[in-house]
Amino acid sequence: MNNQRPTISPLFLSQFEVDESVPFQRHLNRLEVEIGQEDYSKLKRVERLDEIPDEATFSNMVEITTRLLKTTQNNYNRELLKRLQARIYLDPTHYSIYYRLPDLCLRFVATWRQEVLRRFFAEVPKEDSGWHACGHALPNFEGRYLLDAAGGVLLLRNLHDDNRHQRPLITASHGPYDPHTLEVTLYFLRTGKSGAAIINLGFAGREPLTDENVEQLKSWGVPLNPSNIDIIYPYVDEHGHPYCYKLEEGLPDYMTALELSLPELVIDIHGCVGTFSDDRRVVVGLGGLPPYRSPDDIGVFFKEDDVLFLQPNDAVKEGLNLIRDLSAEMYVQFCADAHICYNFALLGGMQLLGFQVDPKTDIDSLIDGEERTFLPKEDLRWIPGAGANALQRIAAHKLNPSSQCLHVEIPTAVRRKMVLKLRSLEIESSLDASGL
Repeated sequence: MNNQRPTISPLFLSQFEVDESVPFQRHLNRLEVEIGQEDYSKLKRVERLDEIPDEATFSNMVEITTRLLKTTQNNYNRELLKRLQARIYLDPTHYSIYYRLPDLCLRFVATWRQEVLRRFFAEVPKEDSGWHACGHALPNFEGRYLLDAAGGVLLLRNLHDDNRHQRPLITASHGPYDPHTLEVTLYFLRTGKSGAAIINLGFAGREPLTDENVEQLKSWGVPLNPSNIDIIYPYVDEHGHPYCYKLEEGLPDYMTALELSLPELVIDIHGCVGTFSDDRRVVVGLGGLPPYRSPDDIGVFFKEDDVLFLQPNDAVKEGLNLIRDLSAEMYVQFCADAHICYNFALLGGMQLLGFQVDPKTDIDSLIDGEERTFLPKEDLRWIPGAGANALQRIAAHKLNPSSQCLHVEIPTAVRRKMVLKLRSLEIESSLDASGL
């Protein structure tokens, strides 16, 4: 795999040119930043160092200048860094990026990652942490940090064997990019809906800069365009393979580290922006790319007049019932072929009612230049499952042929609500522990 050329999902690709006269105009991430008002302020911090580190310090890092200039999709940023004679280094131990310019040095700090690790380990581990009780951060669970070249991974598992072996697995593949998916994961673990979780702590090159960071860089003479910031944290590894698939492709290794067999049900949590600001409709994707899923793979399928009905099997029903805690409005989407796809609404009795969709004629993009698709007639996001979902299902099937992988897209408004619900649980737990 390491010698293969990058295979990047179209979801992450966009050809665009930046007007040199207005370099701060956002071309990508507009749906998340401008429409969804996602809060990326805690993701990373940019600092201007008082002193430029010496050669010995840089020699202990990994220079990634060539990799970033070769793979970035933003030509403006590429030419800017060449013009500034920037050399870019990754400190893999601390997961910091250094911009080494002739007259100054900048450092990008992965602040969200640091905060998460301190929450569970009281410090930022620099190597495999081994298993440690989570304490107040997550009662009745233990955590382990695994180091890798892209920010590492946090593993969480219930202290009781029955709970962690029999309950669904949660994966949060894009932890930093999807704000508050960590809190959703912790809510599911605290409420007994899951026995273990795998959480990505690294970036995938898509995480936008905040306006504050952009203004700071501008004042220092480094006016980066805020779209596709793949010229900070790299999008691909040294072999040209996308980092964004590391949880799906690495599923067997993570299950070995968890010392668990893959359960019947895997809930893969993602964040999305709906079609309006207070959209609370959760979309569950069961596969949008090969290997395709037929309705009969998911449950009992039948048609009455022009209406399609699907009674999900036990594993899918369990997953939908678990996810329903997020929102009363849920939809299930999947594809049986390139032009034979389905959109179902989840009814009160856990039955699915829906219709057939042809992506070629029935879907459109919410924003020009970005693949953020929706069903115009229903004003509903169309997210049956991206390439990562297919990779996860392939890896999961090898570990457990009967496993079901549910790709859950949670809109901004719902994730913010789950933060409040988690905080309420944490306060209640703290009061109980103090005897109040």
